[in-house]
Amino acid sequence: MSIRSRLRLALTRARRVTRREVTDARRWLENTRNFLHVSLLVFMPALIGVVTFVSNRLDVLPFLMFPPLASGTYTLFANPESKYATPRRFVAGMTAGAFCGWAALEISTRYWYVAGSGLFHVDPVAAALGVFLTGAVTWIFDFEESQAFSTALLVLVVGVGEPIYVVSVGLSASIVAGAFYLWRDRIYEQRAEYLYRTTHGDDAVLVPIRGDRIETVLSFGAQIAAAHETGNVVLLGIVDADRGDEGESDTDTPPRQVRRAAERVEAYAGTVSERFDVPCEVVVVDGDPDDGQIVTRTAEENNCDLIVTPYETADGKLSQFVRQLFASSIDVIVFRGTGGTETWRRILVPVKYAGGIAHTMLDFADRLAGDQGRTTICHSIDAENQRREAESMLADLAETFNRAFETRVMNAPIENVIAENAAYYDLTVVGSSSERTLVSRAIHPPTFRQLDDCECDVAIVHRV
Repeated sequence: MSIRSRLRLALTRARRVTRREVTDARRWLENTRNFLHVSLLVFMPALIGVVTFVSNRLDVLPFLMFPPLASGTYTLFANPESKYATPRRFVAGMTAGAFCGWAALEISTRYWYVAGSGLFHVDPVAAALGVFLTGAVTWIFDFEESQAFSTALLVLVVGVGEPIYVVSVGLSASIVAGAFYLWRDRIYEQRAEYLYRTTHGDDAVLVPIRGDRIETVLSFGAQIAAAHETGNVVLLGIVDADRGDEGESDTDTPPRQVRRAAERVEAYAGTVSERFDVPCEVVVVDGDPDDGQIVTRTAEENNCDLIVTPYETADGKLSQFVRQLFASSIDVIVFRGTGGTETWRRILVPVKYAGGIAHTMLDFADRLAGDQGRTTICHSIDAENQRREAESMLADLAETFNRAFETRVMNAPIENVIAENAAYYDLTVVGSSSERTLVSRAIHPPTFRQLDDCECDVAIVHRV
């Protein structure tokens, strides 16, 4: 092998590794908790640095003020949906604490206390008065803030007897609160736009024509595509000229087989386009109908970003055709219908964690349910002490969508939860478990393998 060939091979491998690392990093960042921690590491030091820089130049704010400012910044960014994480409460609370502490210092020094009588010496009565006033004021005006008590006590330590202390606390808190407001409005609330590809993706849906219940699969794929204005459907017919298509006689010539297959697919296309008001294209190719690589190659050539295919098994496992689709670089939904349903208004989405696959499943459920439907997100826990964390995780997922979702946390195995509740839903959307290791899947088989007796339709989502 020549040096140029080796360099080209090394460069190709490096790009592949880099692409894999970027994908892994994006998936890790899709977890809301991880996203918040990264935001803390980026914005919190920057904000404290800016305020410190301004303070050093203006000389109006003692450095002892920065601990409560830093802890308050953490409170804002670590839990932006909390009732305490509001710019108004943050600024008003810290400023009120500074004012009450200053007022307590003024009162005590006027009547019984000499400020600065010892290093860090604070009069107990002045401290108690400052805390009392802070608690009363923040309670009455409804901007209780834990950092308010810190700013109330710090003025007693540093002995600043001028109103400039109150003003400087308000200004520094306003800088942090303004940055937090912009971050929450432009980044956190819009994180689905940056982190989850399905927000704008999965508009072009390819459906291979195969199986006996293809009409239901077509309805499923068409409704996903029709949910976006730019959506379209590509119907794929595969004809093996050597073997012949189903229903064709042995005397049919390859051109006739292709023509008849095209007519069949075009008939489906006309029905889909008319019923769901979505553009529908037809592609007919020659090859092995059970070759999944033909489907993925056709999807790539037609710029499709989602494949919707019927559920197929062989020897108790997913068929080779489906496994080939899962091995591709395109999102795949494997759909299993039970009763010919073509509208899905009650949808159950079991999730394990608030990552990209969970958001993808919810995105598809949201498209199918529409304004008139209802989507329930559920999570299974092993013990009651996990409930609060699970509820917070489901809330993190739900709040990335404009539509309201129902959330449920169940203390039972997820298989039991689905079996007991599936009859009340039209569709259950589960993940393909493709992100799990082989050992993990061997110990805990994928959920979809245990849904054979599920009384509703099932959609298995594979996300690359």
